[in-house]
Amino acid sequence: MVEQSVRTELREFISANYLFGDVSRFPGDEDSLLERGILDAAGVLELIEFLEAQFGIEVCDDETVLGNLDSISGLTRFVLTKCAVA
Repeated sequence: MVEQSVRTELREFISANYLFGDVSRFPGDEDSLLERGILDAAGVLELIEFLEAQFGIEVCDDETVLGNLDSISGLTRFVLTKCAVA
């Protein structure tokens, strides 16, 4: 249940802030947000700010890698892992 809640919050944030509600452009959970042109460098910074504020986690510089931030699945795993440690 927690995983689905995190996934839903991430999808809603990305849809509202990068797709402007156009859910027809929303990628699959494993698709690269960068390769699909949904996120760029500035978008990644904004996404990190959202993660820190929404989930109460700190994203360290060495954690800003594609495996953590480039797909809905990667983001979900990352948030769940960080929340478990916090």
